Amino acid sequence: MRTLTAAANVNLASLHYHFGSKEKLLEEIFSARARPIAAERIRLLEQCAQGPGRPPLLEQVLDAFLRPALSLGMEPRFGGPTFVKLRARLATEPEAIGRQILAAAFDESSRRFLEALERAVPDVPRRDLEWRFHFLLGAMVYTMANNGRIQTLTNGACNPSQVESALHYMIPFFAAGFRSGPVAAPAAPKSRRRKRESRSIA
Repeated sequence: MRTLTAAANVNLASLHYHFGSKEKLLEEIFSARARPIAAERIRLLEQCAQGPGRPPLLEQVLDAFLRPALSLGMEPRFGGPTFVKLRARLATEPEAIGRQILAAAFDESSRRFLEALERAVPDVPRRDLEWRFHFLLGAMVYTMANNGRIQTLTNGACNPSQVESALHYMIPFFAAGFRSGPVAAPAAPKSRRRKRESRSIA
């Protein structure tokens, strides 16, 4: 906090007066950079529609969700790599503050996308959609983090910082996942099955 106040040329008391706590300051910093991404997602989502000459609705919805994160989310004016690292940190930290900050920034727009996905693939159960959306989020954040791992494995052939190239491969991959058939409910643990069987015998 002292480093931040020194860089901003303000005193610590002033920072506490305006934000109340370091957690609230973190939320405000994140929100200022996340807000344009969420707004652009909604703008693109509202343009999604079925029609001749247009990609399938599902692909349009996926593009509307991923594109702002991979483009705006990487721009220096919105924090660039520093914001991406902060977002990845919040997404993987177990503390409740990280979940609260992400929820405040993205829950409203993410729920709208879940509803749009439900309309795009109406035969897929809601629970399956929610799990698939979870996997989409993981791949998106890892792609944004761009830690250099895939460049090492592919001798630079795959580069997540090339937004159009990343979207070209991500969207068909997730479209196939979202369109896949419903997943059977997980089997009950053996111990539970034994209890049920013993009750039925009794």
